[in-house]
Amino acid sequence: MQLLPSDRAIALVDGNNFYVSCERVFNPKLIGKPLVILSNNDGCIVSRSQEARNLEIPMGMPFFKAKHLVNSHGLQWLSSNYTLYGDMSARMMSVLSEFSPEQEIYSIDECFLDLSKMMPNEDLVTYGKTIKERVHQYLGLPTCVGIGPTKTLAKLANHIAKKNPSFGGVFAWAALNAQEQTAWLKKIAVGEIWGVGRRINENLKEMGITTVYELACANPEMIRRRFSVVLARTVAELQGISCLAISDLEDMPRKQQIISSKSFGQPIQDLAPLQEAVASYICRAAEKLRAQDSVCHYVTVFVRTNPFAANQAQYRNQITIPLSIASADSRRLAKAALFGLSRIYQLGYTYKKAGVILSDIHSAQQHQEDLFTQINQQKSAQTMQTMDHLNHLFGANTIILASTGATKKNSHFWRTRANYKSQRFTTRWDELPLAHT
Repeated sequence: MQLLPSDRAIALVDGNNFYVSCERVFNPKLIGKPLVILSNNDGCIVSRSQEARNLEIPMGMPFFKAKHLVNSHGLQWLSSNYTLYGDMSARMMSVLSEFSPEQEIYSIDECFLDLSKMMPNEDLVTYGKTIKERVHQYLGLPTCVGIGPTKTLAKLANHIAKKNPSFGGVFAWAALNAQEQTAWLKKIAVGEIWGVGRRINENLKEMGITTVYELACANPEMIRRRFSVVLARTVAELQGISCLAISDLEDMPRKQQIISSKSFGQPIQDLAPLQEAVASYICRAAEKLRAQDSVCHYVTVFVRTNPFAANQAQYRNQITIPLSIASADSRRLAKAALFGLSRIYQLGYTYKKAGVILSDIHSAQQHQEDLFTQINQQKSAQTMQTMDHLNHLFGANTIILASTGATKKNSHFWRTRANYKSQRFTTRWDELPLAHT
């Protein structure tokens, strides 16, 4: 295989075991110990330290199956603290934005940076180490940096950096000659490529393609005919031909459907706590809707009992409420959702889960107005903008709708269990970490 092109450099920066690392920043006693982070309701394992991985604890395992390791291997566990993780992510992305004017935030712990105009190729490894050291210095978070001429190769480089400690957490294809590049591509299984799932992996193996190198040498047109345009682009990217551009958040496509739902911390029978739960979910969905500058035409509400409780009567239902004019106003959406809930709620059942779906989503700047509406759209938008600003400035739920349970009278029923949650160290004045001298 020919030497990969060196006229473009894309970096993928990834936080290592991100949830675990966030917890260790504020509790250094957890460093070096096997630690797992649990999902909503403390059910399944969603993040593992390397020490926990070494105990062969798989991702997604129900926590009760790993509890025997608490006594035998000192396994530690914590509930998910998404407020902390989200804020630490925002801080990490802010630090990383200083290293390139072109940044694409890919997930809570990953982002792409275009370094093509930042440093000469021979200094890419040094630049990557500077990025890694800066994040650790400012935030205490460990990262890995992969650098390549395309996003797919940057992802692959990050994988190599993470799996091979000898690189010090930074790997750049441009630092290798053609023979070295080929050797690494031959070492990695095709299933490790970004976007190659289990079924595609199996189909590729049937064709005799088992390594990244073999896929990179495949004919893109043949791959397109056998699989899809997407996989053909992946082949081109592996050959060093950039097909996936770096995009800012403003360029990301709008979600066409927004869902907010959770299982309850305790089973619910009464309508009042169900109403609080649904109102809370609709407010979260509305925030996401406004964040992408959109409005929706339909609000769907659904409820269900626990399908695994064989000794209980089963019931599930949903209803979709059309809005007279599209909206992103939490008050209007909550009113529609609660009306829908009142229509599908049935007394005598024990409910385990509820949720809302916002659909028929359009740009807030392009939706059709109603000539007969009495709603002041400008005032509505300003109110929601102020609400979002205060919640962003002073912390989530600083300003809430009364219907979400301002009195907290019923909220202990429907809020998810998080019995082992750490403090929200970075976003709550009353939960700031204390330094002892």
